[in-house]
Amino acid sequence: MGSTVFDRNAPHPGLVADSLAGSRLHPFWLEGLDSPTFPRFSGRGVYDLVVVGGGYTGLWTALQAKQRDPGRRVALVEGKTIGWAASGRNGGFVEASLTHGESNGSTRFPGELEQLDRLGMENLDEIEATVAELGWDCDFQRTGSLAVATEEYQVEELRAAHDGVTEYFFEGAEIRAELGSPTYLAGLWSTRATALVHPGKLARELALACAAAGVELFEKSPVTGLGETLEGMELRTPHGTLAGRRVALATNAFPSLLRRFRLHTVPVYDYVLMTEPLSAEQLESIGWENRQGVADLGNQFHYYRLSADNRILWGGYDAIYHYGGRIRTSYEDRTASFERLAAHFFTTFPQLAGLRFTNRWAGVIDTSTRFCAFFAQAHGGRVSYAAGFTGLGVAATRFAANVMLDQLAGERTERTELDMVSSIPLPFPPEPAAYLGVQATRWALDRADHNDGRRNLLLRTLDAVGLGFDS
Repeated sequence: MGSTVFDRNAPHPGLVADSLAGSRLHPFWLEGLDSPTFPRFSGRGVYDLVVVGGGYTGLWTALQAKQRDPGRRVALVEGKTIGWAASGRNGGFVEASLTHGESNGSTRFPGELEQLDRLGMENLDEIEATVAELGWDCDFQRTGSLAVATEEYQVEELRAAHDGVTEYFFEGAEIRAELGSPTYLAGLWSTRATALVHPGKLARELALACAAAGVELFEKSPVTGLGETLEGMELRTPHGTLAGRRVALATNAFPSLLRRFRLHTVPVYDYVLMTEPLSAEQLESIGWENRQGVADLGNQFHYYRLSADNRILWGGYDAIYHYGGRIRTSYEDRTASFERLAAHFFTTFPQLAGLRFTNRWAGVIDTSTRFCAFFAQAHGGRVSYAAGFTGLGVAATRFAANVMLDQLAGERTERTELDMVSSIPLPFPPEPAAYLGVQATRWALDRADHNDGRRNLLLRTLDAVGLGFDS
């Protein structure tokens, strides 16, 4: 049995401990932002559309609702503050893929993959156009992404994807000249499929654009109940009630207000580190002149990228599910995950020994059994719901917003006619089966990473019933 490069070349424990000493348990993207604040909802309000959730999905839904019909009265209610959860904690990879990668898409939606790829690229192009047109300050760069092979069995997968037009294959010394890691055997640069962004700034700019368009935004206003009335829907908060003709639910990993979909996502914790800014000499030692976002090809993979001020964000690998699907602040500080991430960082970039991490944090991913978003309607079409992005939602949330607005308008569009939109993934089983299943799958994926990618009986069985992960 083989072993991954991260196990074979572990750095000295003292180097890891020193690199994490003094790091702050706080998302880097949410520090120092000059973000607007919005009032708590109180009393009673009547709206054409109420959006629940102040992350990317909710913000794009509210903004595009006003762009479609400026006269529509729209409210957005957020339980805490705008962008505080997944939208302010992610890696800032704005991916064209709507299906969490081509492999996952081809397995689940083979008949419409070409269409989904086109719609995903159009969606990313439209995000780029919106950023430019509205002059958003969010560090948006269309750098593309670099997929890297660290094991021999991964090289041919990248070679096969090379088209010489928008995707370029590098092998051996070529990839290490592009980005200087001794762990790399090959790489594929997809030049158009990915942009990078400052996640916190994107949430801020979306909120400002919503406010400028006339959306009424409310923070610290958790929705505690949803019910149907003769006129529409009623949403209860601790300090008041909103009446809405239509409702869009954008609650990500948090329990759905539609009880029948409570088991269609589980919250999985992802862990992230951010370094101090690299010096000119440190940056020169690794190259990275094209500043792509990077991910390796392991089942338990790492993702990383440069920030505008030349820090390295380094995340992924561990994906931690807690029994009962609990979401707790105490789960965000997991020493073992941060130490493992730091060790893998210095294995990848040994020339950066001595670099320190300034921030460490965690975020909850809304994982679905098909590893990409799903859509649902309720209450006679008055309510639309999108969730399950599984960590690849920065761009896909805008597409999801358009799907929900189409559905709420009762429109048949290219989007609503997709099998991806009309089909619902299998739910996760109740506890204790969910916890045992997630732990067994994580173990099996780790075994595959240590065994030249060979999938054992459990993974092959999951593949056969449509629950396998391969993106």
